[in-house]
Amino acid sequence: MTCCLSHSAAAAAAAGAAGAGDPDRHRAMAGRRVGFCLSDKKRRRMNLDAFAHLCAGNGVEVVEIDLTQPLEPQGPFNVIIHKLSDIIVEAEHDSESQQMLADFQSYVSAHPNIVLLDPLPAMTQLLNRFASYRIMTKLHKALRDWRICSPPYLEIHNASDLSSIQQSVMNQGLSFPLAVCKTRVAHGSLSHEMSLIFSAGSLVDVHPPCVLQSFVNHGAVLHKVFVVGNRHFCVERPSLKNFPSGPCERETIFFNSQQVSKPESSCDLTSLDEQMPHLPPPSSEAVEALVRELRVQLGMALFGVDVIINIHTHTLTVIDINIFPGYEGVPQFFSSLLCHIESVLERRISAGAQATGSAEPDQTTVVSSADLSGP
Repeated sequence: MTCCLSHSAAAAAAAGAAGAGDPDRHRAMAGRRVGFCLSDKKRRRMNLDAFAHLCAGNGVEVVEIDLTQPLEPQGPFNVIIHKLSDIIVEAEHDSESQQMLADFQSYVSAHPNIVLLDPLPAMTQLLNRFASYRIMTKLHKALRDWRICSPPYLEIHNASDLSSIQQSVMNQGLSFPLAVCKTRVAHGSLSHEMSLIFSAGSLVDVHPPCVLQSFVNHGAVLHKVFVVGNRHFCVERPSLKNFPSGPCERETIFFNSQQVSKPESSCDLTSLDEQMPHLPPPSSEAVEALVRELRVQLGMALFGVDVIINIHTHTLTVIDINIFPGYEGVPQFFSSLLCHIESVLERRISAGAQATGSAEPDQTTVVSSADLSGP
């Protein structure tokens, strides 16, 4: 299912969806417990209290999990929804984070009946920008018939002399301007600090490890695709304006991608020439194909993908994949998330009943990670 949102219509639809009660579903979900592992910032942005209220009206209890405390007394959980990005990144150098992550993994392993949204290995791979771009390259090959691609890119792993980087850019077929010098770790405030590089000489501004990517003129419009299980939603955001193709003697532009693409963002970097025609939105069929392929490749249910439309070729171009994004502009997020939780639990119960051959479902049946992403 896909929805392209206008804020007023979407808000009305969300209110209706949240208020519509289904007594049979309510009875089926009664007593279910959903645990959340979120940072304080993510919790506030998501408005977890409002989601807990919606869940309570459908017989589902929402529990905030405290990773600094033993997990066993906080359970049991039927589903755990998490964004452990901070802890995964910090665990590389912080012993306390290492212990919390190890305790969480041990608890989940000891309770295989828990549905985990999303699998830790899938989330971890997207935290590495290099791995994320390799996934986007696979998309280009798998979705060629849909005219979906990703721009040429180059991984810079270690500090190199300027001539070596220049040679690598040329060998890889990248074109100027280069967007953007992205950090290797796709998480945290530094991951949003980017730059536009306009000439070979300005490659001196590159600070490895990072990713360089050819900039694609796209009419200053970014399409954020938010995925919740088997549903997805497209939201338009401001983006970088067009720049002349080819190298030029312009100084490197440094910017924060979050600031540029906020819903209300308006600045010189996003202002278009008035003569530039507005591009049509991406094909719903192409976006559907993209999301379907990503669900398979990622094995995830909660993610986002940023796409733009090339102003010259109208090709749908994938530029980023995001772990458990903010879902800003998606008022249906709460009802869609609850719907997905109900769906995966119903599938688990059904699978348990089939496995035991009885009317009473086996409550310890494991749902595979592939099942979590929906059809």
